Amino acid sequence: MFFRMVRGTFARQWKKMFMIALTVALGASIATAMLNVMLDVGDKINEELKTYGSNITVVPQSEAVISKLYDVEGESDKADQASTEYIPEDSIGELLTIFWANNITDFAPELSATVKLNGEDVKMVGTWFDHKLSFEKKGTKYERDTGIINLRSWWDVEEGTMLDEQDLPTAIKAPADGDDPQYAMVGKDLAASQGISVGDIVKVKLGKRTAEMAVAGIFESGDDEDQYLFTTLPVVQKLSGRSGQVEKIEVSAITSPDDELAVKAARNPALLSGDDYDLWYCTAYVSSICFQIQEAIPEASATAVRQIADSEGKILEKTQLLMTLITFLSLIGATLGISNLVTSGVMERSSELALLKVMGAKNTQITLLVLSEVLVTALIGAAVGYFMGFGFAQIIGRSVFSSSIDMSGMVAFIVIVLIVAVTLVGSIPAIRTILRLRPSEVLHGGH
Repeated sequence: MFFRMVRGTFARQWKKMFMIALTVALGASIATAMLNVMLDVGDKINEELKTYGSNITVVPQSEAVISKLYDVEGESDKADQASTEYIPEDSIGELLTIFWANNITDFAPELSATVKLNGEDVKMVGTWFDHKLSFEKKGTKYERDTGIINLRSWWDVEEGTMLDEQDLPTAIKAPADGDDPQYAMVGKDLAASQGISVGDIVKVKLGKRTAEMAVAGIFESGDDEDQYLFTTLPVVQKLSGRSGQVEKIEVSAITSPDDELAVKAARNPALLSGDDYDLWYCTAYVSSICFQIQEAIPEASATAVRQIADSEGKILEKTQLLMTLITFLSLIGATLGISNLVTSGVMERSSELALLKVMGAKNTQITLLVLSEVLVTALIGAAVGYFMGFGFAQIIGRSVFSSSIDMSGMVAFIVIVLIVAVTLVGSIPAIRTILRLRPSEVLHGGH
């Protein structure tokens, strides 16, 4: 009997039920899209901010001692004893051995020197352009393609391209004896002042040492680097007599926004409890990644580029707040829509419901009947809305982040709970109408 009455309601009031399902579907689709984007937006924002450069700088301990960053007791003396002016190049591979190695997307070492170019002082930076790092430790081999190409993705290369060794023109490739390729990228301002064009051979001098390089490209960075000359790391190492040494490593890593635990750990991780320390160490905070880099490369200290690290957290918080507000407002709209539709449906069926009361049906039974009808309709709408939301999420991902949004199974459960709650809250006015309904007034016109 119960199911027959439910089917009868769907047959007689299918338009109203369709409107309820449509209202729920719209609310569920927005909630699904926003929640999925909100859960995935952290990595997306991090990836977008990585286009603005590194967020971690690794320097020798003589420039930045780890105890100054973390204020760890006993580290200062140890750092002073081990401080150096340069970082061994062969220790760069240790970056791939830390706990959060997979979160390190790109890195590149730098070694700079002031050289003479046509009689003028010019800053020359040796680095990895497009480098394949191969590193072995304790029988485990680590490999990573990295370099300044991705770290300086905002460079506007006006002429030529940032090429790897395989793609270089014949004139720029390494000699047959296996020496490193002699090529350079020249900043726009430097190229203009020196009259340098792509394909030119530039000759630099440092003391009694000289080097010749072919210009593979001219770039515009929009900052002081427009006055620099970038070349391969071995060139600067040979000129400066710093074979196998670098002065800085720029690291780009995907990190989690700082919270209270991260701030506390950054002051002094030694004061954390065991559980807090494990949680901090195993969370991709920029401070924990810096700490692990320091552990892996004792000769160096890693510090966060706070402008970028802080921006990640602030942008993420504001984006998630916006997503939450949109979800909240969409659910409020769905609640109001359901409330109006269900209440009007109850009013239209007042004679039917009054008759049920006369026949002995209790308020709870009639309420259960109406709620069952509405919940079935809402769940159908929620199912349709979930798949609509999946599509909306992908549109947002492609339009904003140029990549797809990973759909979380947890969202489906959250959406169902939210829709059930919205349906129940929206049905409250209708339930109150049912409870106040008097059969004598309805069936006899109030006489």
